Amino acid sequence: MFLGLFPISYFWLRRAWKIIRYKDYTYVALKKGEPPKKPKKYAPYSAAINLIAGSIFAIVIILIFAIALPYDIWSAIVGTTLWTKIFADFFISRLAHYKKKV
Repeated sequence: MFLGLFPISYFWLRRAWKIIRYKDYTYVALKKGEPPKKPKKYAPYSAAINLIAGSIFAIVIILIFAIALPYDIWSAIVGTTLWTKIFADFFISRLAHYKKKV
C-alpha cells in the first residue's frame, strides 16, 4: 500500500499542475470520459481537489520517512483522503454535467 502512494500522489499533482499552469481542461469534471460544456468554470475546484489530495499523500510519504509514522495513522489519513477525493470529484462532475429539467 505504501508504494502506491508515490504514483497516485504524482498523478494528482501532475493533473493539478496541468489544469493550473497549462489551462488543460481535459481532466476537469469528467463524466463517462467527457468534460462538461464549460470546463473552465469548474477548473479551479478540480485543480484544488487534486492539489490538496496529492499534497496530503506527498506529506504522508515524507512523514513516514522522517518520523516513522505508524501504519494505522498513515493508512487512516490515506484512506480518508482517497475517499474524500473520489466523492469530491464525483460531486463536481455531476454538478458540471447537470441539466435542468424544464
